[in-house]
Amino acid sequence: MKTVLFVVTALVALGLVAYIVMAVMSQKMPDDLGLQQGQLRPCPESPNCLCSEAHTQGDDVHFTAPIAGDKAMWDKLQSVIQAQGGEVVTDNGDYRHYTFSTPVMHYVDDVELRFDEASHLIHIRSASRIGRKDFGVNQARMDNIKQAL
Repeated sequence: MKTVLFVVTALVALGLVAYIVMAVMSQKMPDDLGLQQGQLRPCPESPNCLCSEAHTQGDDVHFTAPIAGDKAMWDKLQSVIQAQGGEVVTDNGDYRHYTFSTPVMHYVDDVELRFDEASHLIHIRSASRIGRKDFGVNQARMDNIKQAL
């Protein structure tokens, strides 16, 4: 009985350490954020990312629709995202980068936006920094942002 209890305790401790290590790793800012050739970068293979750019069209796992909007909508988006817990990292006029973190373990997700004034579209990308799955968090975040607008 003591052996079983020891094994269970060790596994729980190992799991906790793994979650803490992942939380610490998620604090490191990715090197490849920002626009690439005028667009938001493509999602990785893992399903913990959504993007509305043309390179994601036809990809059921990663595609989310862009937001139709003008300059007023682009300006309003700033307060909507901050009201939902997003913190501004970069604001370069037609490109914005925000971070969101989970309440308990403080895992960080990146939300990037690009305003295409010519087409009246706001392209969005939301991605978890670590892990493979996000349990629908990025999709829920995008849905909440779109509904708030």
